[in-house]
Amino acid sequence: MTKRDMIFPAGRQALYEINRYSAAIRSGDLLFVSGQVGSREDGSPEPNFESQVQLAFDNLAAVLKAAGSTFDDIVDVTTFHTDPENQFETIMAVKNRIFDKSPYPNWTAVGVNWLAGFDFEIKVIARLPQPA
Repeated sequence: MTKRDMIFPAGRQALYEINRYSAAIRSGDLLFVSGQVGSREDGSPEPNFESQVQLAFDNLAAVLKAAGSTFDDIVDVTTFHTDPENQFETIMAVKNRIFDKSPYPNWTAVGVNWLAGFDFEIKVIARLPQPA
């Protein structure tokens, strides 16, 4: 059986301990990242929607970095939106800055009615770089 390793970005492990989940799990050469939101240092949502989306991507980048990975290693993306029709243009602007070249990862967008006070969440699966 493949061993599972927990991954935590610097300075945020307490948040995950309180809620009893891992920021990410490394299993073999795959990284499964829990949903990341646009939370400030104190855990509260960033009120400006575009900034909240950008902060969710920034928080995702911190988890990827902790695992020795980058956005280029992502193969699958799932995003959750509280108001997809009205948020789509803003989300796409941020997403397209991050994933700016082909090959793009798979992407599934899901409309939801509650995200614990947030309006956007992103979770990913990445294939970890292998040592040369």
